[in-house]
Formats: sequence, structure tokens, C-alpha cells
Amino acid sequence: MAKIAVLLTPGFADWEYALIAGTGGPFYGLDVRFFAPVTGDVQSQGGLTALVSQDLDALAAWQPAAVVVVGGMIWETDQAPDISDLLKAQHARGAAVAGICGGTLALARAGLLNDLRHTSNDPDFLTRNAATYAGSAHYVSSPCAVSADRVITAPGTAPASFTAEVFAAVGFAQEAVAQFKAMMAAEHA
Repeated sequence: MAKIAVLLTPGFADWEYALIAGTGGPFYGLDVRFFAPVTGDVQSQGGLTALVSQDLDALAAWQPAAVVVVGGMIWETDQAPDISDLLKAQHARGAAVAGICGGTLALARAGLLNDLRHTSNDPDFLTRNAATYAGSAHYVSSPCAVSADRVITAPGTAPASFTAEVFAAVGFAQEAVAQFKAMMAAEHA
């Protein structure tokens, strides 16, 4: 069973991790667990309070196949946790590292987007909010998630394609990923 670590911060975006957690474990047999830089109550943008009992040291010790950084407004502030070392170490050991919306800022600050194709909310979002970001030449304007060398990025409006890329990164067969995408797109057909 593949392991996915979902990283929550204060004000996390409720919709950005929901498909990973809501379908990953119950329907696809993944081991999805939640972690936070500071354990305890973590409130989402929508007002949901989650009790997160595992910190970043526990995440590193667990050795997940993928680390998902959920977006939220905190990533655009000086209150954003510095998780650069964690993300670089997880990627270096072979894990996929994924960021959606504001979570892409954590990947940019870690230098993971400097040499790979990636996306985010818009090109200026990364340069405006991540001082060390040097990957603008590799930015792709895309309404869907982009994956390159185990680094997955997505705008906040793309939780379905983001989930599909995370599932592919942890070893889902292409047929299963295609079925998931078709299921999520069915209402728009």
C-alpha cells in the first residue's frame, strides 16, 4: 500500500486535498496520513478544525511515497513555515513532492521548480511570493497539474488533475488514473 503524506498549515484550502484523502484511502487502498509543522488544531479556510497529531519529524520517519503540500493563504505571508529541507530530502530519497496553489510556493522556495516544467496559480504568483524562485523559464501556463521528475504542481483550481498526478506518482496503473480522471470529468461532459 502506497503512503501519501498530506501537509496541512493554518488556513489550508479544504478542496485541494479532498480527493486524495476522500478517494485515496477508501477506494484505492492508499495509506493517507496528515502532518503539520505544529501539531494540534489546524483550521481550514472553510472553518473546519482538524486535529493533526503528527509533525514533520514523524513525516520524515514515515517515508511516504508522496508528500502533498496543501495550499492556503499562509504560504503568501511571512508566517509560512520553512519546509525546504524536508521537501528536498524527501525528493532526494525518491518520494514525489506535490504542491497545489499556495503549496507551490513551498516547492519554489525549496528550489525544486528551478529546473523542471511546473505550473501554479499564475507566473507572477511564484516570482512575487518566493524570493529564491529561479524557474520562470520552465513555467507552463496550464489549467491542469503538471508533473516532471516526481515534482507535481497545480493551480488551486485543479484538484482533480492534481490528485490524478499524485496517484500516478505513487504507482497507479495508467488505466486506473484514466478511470479516475474520467470519473471526475463526467459531470462536465
